[in-house]
Amino acid sequence: MADQGNTDGNDMAAVLPDPIVLSYHDSLLRTSDFKLLDNYEWLNDRVIGFAFQYFEKDEFKDFTNDVAFISPEVTQFIKLNCGDELGIFLEPLRLESKKYVFLAVNDNASYTLAGGSHWSLLVFVRSDNAFYHYDSARHRNVKPAKFIAAQIEIFLRTKSKIHFFPADGPQQENSSDCGMYVIASTEYLCNYHFYNKELPMLDVVTAESVESKRKELKDLIQHLKENT
Repeated sequence: MADQGNTDGNDMAAVLPDPIVLSYHDSLLRTSDFKLLDNYEWLNDRVIGFAFQYFEKDEFKDFTNDVAFISPEVTQFIKLNCGDELGIFLEPLRLESKKYVFLAVNDNASYTLAGGSHWSLLVFVRSDNAFYHYDSARHRNVKPAKFIAAQIEIFLRTKSKIHFFPADGPQQENSSDCGMYVIASTEYLCNYHFYNKELPMLDVVTAESVESKRKELKDLIQHLKENT
């Protein structure tokens, strides 16, 4: 049984400051977010959102007209809302003009509580008229991914119904790297489509490369902090 009488540690944790590490466009990362990039920590929406924003604003900025990286917060809103409210968020993104749309899917079904336990990647490819779902835990998130695909289909303005395919993507070897696989898979697919880097995905996005990507992201955040 937990010692309910000893709450000093929890009380102190509740009031400890959480300084801002980086303010980057619409992303705000705090110390607690930055520390999640330490080995085997589960990533939250702020870290994944930062990676998506970096892809949009820097790494793949030359392809802004072709791609949309939809933040995890907006994707969660898409999943939990419908009707006119969706249009308010999605119409400004001009998804009907995009060749590719990337969304980070979370399994959290709560309207009021943050959290969830698994991330996966949903990708729309206009030339294929298809959604591809990359799930590093053997299609665990296929149900919310299909629902999100159905929610945004009308905003993509395709001429026929869009197909949905569970993709044969890389699989994580622990219980906490799902968010890193979303980031690494997104980067791989952008390089594949934009720069014709056609190395097999399963050879590029591996447990070893995902582990290295954690350090790369930490170094990137530190670099941006020092140069902005």
